[in-house]
Amino acid sequence: MKKNVRIMALALSAAMAFGMTGCGSSDSAGTETTAAGTETVAAAEGGQDREAAGSGESTQAALEGATVFKLGTTVNEQDSFQVAAEKFAELVAERTDGAYAIEIYPNGTLGGERDMLESMQIGTLDMGIITSGPFINFSSDMGVLDMPYLFSSNEEAYAVLDGEVGRELLDTLEDSGLKGLAYAERGFRNLTNSVKPIETAADLSGMTIRIMENDVYTASFQAMGVNATPMAWADALTALQQGTVQGQENPINVIYSYSLWESQKYVTLDRHSYSTAIITMSASLFDSLDAETQQIFLDAAQEAAEYERAWVADQESSQLQALKDNGMEVIEEPDLTSFKEAVQPVYEQYSEYSDYVSRIQDVIAGMD
Repeated sequence: MKKNVRIMALALSAAMAFGMTGCGSSDSAGTETTAAGTETVAAAEGGQDREAAGSGESTQAALEGATVFKLGTTVNEQDSFQVAAEKFAELVAERTDGAYAIEIYPNGTLGGERDMLESMQIGTLDMGIITSGPFINFSSDMGVLDMPYLFSSNEEAYAVLDGEVGRELLDTLEDSGLKGLAYAERGFRNLTNSVKPIETAADLSGMTIRIMENDVYTASFQAMGVNATPMAWADALTALQQGTVQGQENPINVIYSYSLWESQKYVTLDRHSYSTAIITMSASLFDSLDAETQQIFLDAAQEAAEYERAWVADQESSQLQALKDNGMEVIEEPDLTSFKEAVQPVYEQYSEYSDYVSRIQDVIAGMD
């Protein structure tokens, strides 16, 4: 890696110029890498209004003596994960007085999400922001968060994830050599397809839908009669364009940022699953830090996650309107009862999650 690599670790622009652009994503194995070895770190060389970032030379000078950690994502630089990563890097640099810096590698430069988690396990990658789907492969308990229609609002999800249950689930990752720092957000996932409007679960019968590479997702869509096709995101984009799959499921910000109106005509806001984005660290690296620095990383991750959640919420209505403006037909009030009834067998199939499901429901009930 060249010494003068563009770095965003000390980019202290709280305004986040990304708020002015669209939000993008990848969810299972990442977007296609751009040029080999590219690390895009826009805060260091962003817009002219980023006074705090300064020149590449001054940023590099500020890093002299800092311990640099690499953080990977599979998304582009306009994505909400990038917003979270920037904020996290800013807070870590600030609160450690420049002793630690975060170097951000977007666009799948460091591999797909499962690849990055495996690299963190063995200590060859420091950090990543990873969507919830792959975590079931590292802690079976994490699969409870992928259960269909578990949450009905963002507020319910936050109450669970930021509380005792959420922390306990993150701690289960430690047996696999991973340290979950905090839950950022991918958001509620919705259906798109190129064939017809989907008003009820029965409308999905026989359709070929790309899903994340996750057993709970597979079971959920099979319960609705779908030909569920697990596929890495980069491959999915090609399959959608070629028509080898008819639809996919993702949050609005992904549908928008990847211009899925080019291959998809219909959007159904069924909100079948709330997808997290976990700010994750190599457990061995986390354990090597002193207690004070560990707490700084935990607190910075939580603040960055909450910052990113607010950013996503601010973007959603305009992004939804953009889908309509680009010709997508949006079914905003599908028959959710039919969907929830169709996936009930999944709760029976995954009875090992019953205790966690009950605890999650208790937290939600306590919000009233």
